[in-house]
Amino acid sequence: MSIALLTAMLVFSMVFNTSSAAAFSSQPGICYGQLGSNLPPPRKSAELIKSLKAKRVKIYDANPEILNSLKNTNLQVSIMVPNEIISNISTNQTFSDQWVHTNVVPFLPHTLIRYLLVGNEVISSTTNETWPHLVPAMRRIKRSLTAFGIHKVKVGTPSAMDVLGSSFPPSNGAFREDISGRVMKPMLQFLNHTKSFFFLDVYPFFAWASDPVNIDLDYALFRAKKKNITVSDPGSGLVYTNLFDQMVDAVYFAMEKLGFPGIRIFVAETGWPNGGDIDQIGANPFNAATYNRNFVKKVMRKPAVGTPARPGSILPSFLFALFNENNKPGPGTERHFGLLYPNRSRVYDIDLSGETPESEFQALPPPENNVPYKGKIWCVAERGGNVTALAAALSYACSQGNHTCDKIRPGKACSRPDSLFWHASYAFSSYWSQFKKLGGTCYFNGLATQTAKDPSYGSCKFPSVTL
Repeated sequence: MSIALLTAMLVFSMVFNTSSAAAFSSQPGICYGQLGSNLPPPRKSAELIKSLKAKRVKIYDANPEILNSLKNTNLQVSIMVPNEIISNISTNQTFSDQWVHTNVVPFLPHTLIRYLLVGNEVISSTTNETWPHLVPAMRRIKRSLTAFGIHKVKVGTPSAMDVLGSSFPPSNGAFREDISGRVMKPMLQFLNHTKSFFFLDVYPFFAWASDPVNIDLDYALFRAKKKNITVSDPGSGLVYTNLFDQMVDAVYFAMEKLGFPGIRIFVAETGWPNGGDIDQIGANPFNAATYNRNFVKKVMRKPAVGTPARPGSILPSFLFALFNENNKPGPGTERHFGLLYPNRSRVYDIDLSGETPESEFQALPPPENNVPYKGKIWCVAERGGNVTALAAALSYACSQGNHTCDKIRPGKACSRPDSLFWHASYAFSSYWSQFKKLGGTCYFNGLATQTAKDPSYGSCKFPSVTL
């Protein structure tokens, strides 16, 4: 390590350790994703975060423009090491030191970086070749922080619920056999030793949407008490009134089985989509507002209520997400988790401090699609999309064979109007109708959307998918 770097460590240690840390709070934070082509600039976004009365903010990298925009805001900040460099960090302390020196040191103490997450859902989103590198990378990042005199930043990594091999009833919670011994146990040893958190992404929406017949929607939306709905765990005797607690406790029990009952859970992501594809059940503003408002009430309750397995424990958390992000891949729900539209208006009223009475919120539209959609669906181009990208998507759809684009060729039934938008819409519908069963999606890098309104015109009949 260079003399200049060592000197910087000593100077920074003196500066940072004289600054006071922001008080720990149960008030939720917000996840600030950047996968949108039309999002406000970071400085405007920082103002919007404060207007929501968030206590902390989580970003999915260490974007310097964002970190500078968060200076002197009193917002606690969580940054992230990209999945792609975890293996490099795990085997090279100098590389780890340089990453911290570049991405953490310049912003402290004015930006209150308090959490450093190594990767994002690494077990779920990378190959098993990366998994053994995760905990060694966490250790090296912690050593780098310590070497720079940075002692108030907790190191962790967010996990999805699929790290569990068993989750119901909660007392049966156990980590998957393929990761339990070689990944999760050393991770828990690290978290326990450093007094850090088990960062967990908890989405009752996905659990409910996968089985809406057997899981009551009100149980997923924290409204089960209205119907006196409860779920009893025969193994522990604990009684549950909401799906969120049930999911979190399954992880507590899994950690206990490996000998770590005292590690705290930090909810790294939770939320409910305000929209999505037509064939996605329950994704609407009413349900999203209901879930997120009730979640805020739960974690802000005084005294803290915790969960049945950890009563009275504070659950620090981040709601997902700040904006609807139009470039997120996957199902339409992925692009509709925002509290705000990219134009900065609110999808629905919410106050993350929990101080605003619900009676002051604007009335919500009635819930839609709480039962499965039945009927025909078409896949068409989004209006206003990038022309170059739309042309490339059209070319891709037509290149997949199966006579996908025959009817938009010159002189054919759908060749008129001679419009890129209409040709792409026909091609998307034709592609989706043929390849949906093989995994084809109505996405095309955010350029397509589903519709229940038949786009056919004249003698041009658009292919559809029937549910």
